[in-house]
Amino acid sequence: MITQFIDECKSFMSERVYDRYIERFAYGIDASCYRYIPKLVLKPRDENEVQKIILLSQKYHIPLTFRASGTSLSGQACSDSVLVVCMKHWDSIEVKEDSIICGCGVIGVEANNSLKPLGKKIGPDPATISNASIGGIFSNNSSGMCCGVKQNSYQTIKSIRVIMHDGFLFDTADKASVDEFIKTHPAMVHEIMSLREEIMADSALCSEIKRKFAIKNTTGYGLNSFVDFDNIRDILNHIFIGAEGTLGFISRVEYYSVEDFNYKACALLFYEDLVAASHAIEILANNDDIVSAAEIMDYACLKSIISLQGIPRELERIKEGNCCILIQLESNDMQSLQSRIDFIRTQLEAIPTLFDIRFSFDKKEQDSWWKIRKGILPLSVANKRKGSTVITEDICFEIKNFARGIEGLIELFKTYEFDGIVFGHALSGNVHFIITPLLDDEKEVENFAKFMDSMAKLVVSLKGSTKAEHGTGRMVAPFVELEWGAKAYAINKRIKKIFDPHNLFNPDVIICDDPNIHIKNLKPTHSIDEFMDSCMECGFCEKVCPSKEITLSPRQRIAVYREIQRLESKNNKTQSEIEELQSLKQDYKYYGVQTCATCSMCYMICPLEIDTAKIATNINNAHAKGIGVARSISNNLGTAIKFAKFGVKMANTAQALLGRENTKNMSLYLNKKIGTPIIPVSMPKSNAYKLENRENGSEENVVYFTSCLNRIFAPNTKDARSIQEVFESLCNKAKINCYYPKNISKMCCGKAFKDFSLKDKTLNPIYQSLQEIKQEFSGKKYVVVCDHSACSGEIIAKLRESDEFCDMKFQDVSEFVWTNIIPRLNIQPLSEDVGLYMVCSSKKYGFSEYLKSIAQACTKGATIEHLQTHCCGFAGNKGFTTPELNASALDGLGSYFATQNLKCAYSSSSTCEIGLSNKTNIQWQHIIYLLDEVSG
Repeated sequence: MITQFIDECKSFMSERVYDRYIERFAYGIDASCYRYIPKLVLKPRDENEVQKIILLSQKYHIPLTFRASGTSLSGQACSDSVLVVCMKHWDSIEVKEDSIICGCGVIGVEANNSLKPLGKKIGPDPATISNASIGGIFSNNSSGMCCGVKQNSYQTIKSIRVIMHDGFLFDTADKASVDEFIKTHPAMVHEIMSLREEIMADSALCSEIKRKFAIKNTTGYGLNSFVDFDNIRDILNHIFIGAEGTLGFISRVEYYSVEDFNYKACALLFYEDLVAASHAIEILANNDDIVSAAEIMDYACLKSIISLQGIPRELERIKEGNCCILIQLESNDMQSLQSRIDFIRTQLEAIPTLFDIRFSFDKKEQDSWWKIRKGILPLSVANKRKGSTVITEDICFEIKNFARGIEGLIELFKTYEFDGIVFGHALSGNVHFIITPLLDDEKEVENFAKFMDSMAKLVVSLKGSTKAEHGTGRMVAPFVELEWGAKAYAINKRIKKIFDPHNLFNPDVIICDDPNIHIKNLKPTHSIDEFMDSCMECGFCEKVCPSKEITLSPRQRIAVYREIQRLESKNNKTQSEIEELQSLKQDYKYYGVQTCATCSMCYMICPLEIDTAKIATNINNAHAKGIGVARSISNNLGTAIKFAKFGVKMANTAQALLGRENTKNMSLYLNKKIGTPIIPVSMPKSNAYKLENRENGSEENVVYFTSCLNRIFAPNTKDARSIQEVFESLCNKAKINCYYPKNISKMCCGKAFKDFSLKDKTLNPIYQSLQEIKQEFSGKKYVVVCDHSACSGEIIAKLRESDEFCDMKFQDVSEFVWTNIIPRLNIQPLSEDVGLYMVCSSKKYGFSEYLKSIAQACTKGATIEHLQTHCCGFAGNKGFTTPELNASALDGLGSYFATQNLKCAYSSSSTCEIGLSNKTNIQWQHIIYLLDEVSG
């Protein structure tokens, strides 16, 4: 049946049907402790395609699981059947006066960024909001730091669009859609309303439902929908919240926006132990009308972050057993905020703190504290035992039982021999915990199972929730009946049957007949290279990765690499495992290495600073092939650059004879057939500019280490001057002497050689280049400047590694221009908007602020950026050899700039600018071209 299903899906989705083993394995990975490998992965791009998929699912009786970001922790986003991934093409945002409409693939923080100019935000604020999608936030009823139960999805939903099991598209914002549903689904409407009547007739059950949803609770379905509402529209508007994709597909969500206060104050309160802290929590919770958040972190949490830069100084003085609470107060009035601070200080006096209470109004400091809190999960995981599996869950207690709940949980850690970690949204009575069992150890597996049973019984005995905000998932599905009781559990099962009569929407999630589902299909463990062994596959890295849509994201690269290593180390492989290993190793060359941009943007966003680019670098370095060629080029760099210029001239000639578009298409064909480089439409010209020192009789000197790329390329744009001529012009205006190293024709930053130079440093020409510059300009006061951000970053990295050049002052040209040249210029700003793109190296090495400042100084208009594009994927030569990487990485940026009506746009990397120009049909140049144009 699956074969027919695949064939029919391919008839309308073609290349967005993924059935290769490496694709199925990689997309099966999510942030949970479970591993399910789907038989097929689909990426629909609109509601019509999802409707077709659902109807095919019904036709062939094949289960579907819908997923977006895959940041869910409890096993609700994985599948061994068909996984339907909805991120790309599902990221539309429409801001209204009192609400925001988001596609299910919108990342939560992007919704907040869109609302920020209005002083608004969405209600839910999970710790993963910078990575989690709206579809996941809604479907898990995720809450978070500040929203509690007052501003979660249930309380702030305005409307939804949902596709049901029969393909019907129901829009709760559209009266016509509601009327049509009532008319065409009378039996379903009758069942829903009859179920409501039964619930309302049972006063004890109604009271229990209200009590349970007065605290955070995502265990089972939203039974409160039947108690709180009496019409079909409102019931359906709420029943899908927290349903985890088990009742239908949510394509779009409209939230009422909530106020984002102007002023915030935060404080870290340190206590002797969790018991003392829990008493402080009771005080804070009783004043939740003025306290926005109270996040508890135990000693294990604090210990895991002590090595981080910029940690609060108090952490250096804590002892075993100590803990802290991060609190936040908010107001639109500074006087009111101070009054609230004074009141809370007074209230907390009865509970001794380890240090004086200090409130901070500094946003930078506040952000650093919240970054620590939001990164607690992966940061704690970094200290886990080798080979252990991360199990993280969250429970909730009524505030009056919060201290008893904490004590009981800690006792369970001791009983079952786990070094547990405790943190969470204590203002809501919400406790998160982490344990890391060795699931290859029979005793620890048994202890884990017993721990979960005992934990569920503890929570139920204290009338809490076994799941507060992470969603029921597979982890808690066996305990739904224990928590709710037989009568309410039967209602949960009836809800599933009404909306999914054939059990094809995400089976075994929320409703499951297997009492051991939570301890099955756990991710196998295997230790790999130390720099990535701590990865728990949380997916925080994915949104910044340029290859995420065409091959693998960083967490997928690590997961597949780990599986390859695990299978290779296994002695007695089955035939299936042998075939899987061969398939993964073969495909990893392209999926894991060739299409990795090695931009290290993943490193910048990963809480553990894992640089997945090292996988590709290490694999390339492990192969002797190519080292001989690299050595030959390095030793004859001047000749190699001449050959490169000749190649550029030949490409220009072909474009002149055949036309730019025809040349591009022909080169693309040859690239796919035999791997030759492409010739893009915006191919630069060969640079023939003669490099000569320019003196102004000044005492200020700059040594211009112009990159080999910029010595090869000259712009093929309206301003066709080489970048060297433009920089010289600026230096002349600013009265600064501009010198080229005498051997500049043979110099290089070494970025192209870094894969090989790990084995042999002599392959990298950067060291020889820097030594020659140091010797040539000895005794002179100078700054060394490079004109290509990626090359500047590479040079900075090498300078940091070597004490030999510690006295050499080096700057990217953007920094030098901003600090040394602009103050001496007479600038006449443009009156128009300009495009701006920060290449990944400028973000990584801190040049972005200079680019932005230069652009703002050069125009009275706006600087237009596409902040969701984090790396263009041109990656030096890969834009020529693997053009699909660049095209995919810039897909969102291209469509965004197509709507901006810009005449010019600027960046700081000549190679990246080639790809940017191709994708946007706008001429991109280095930012100094703009500055030279508007300055005198």
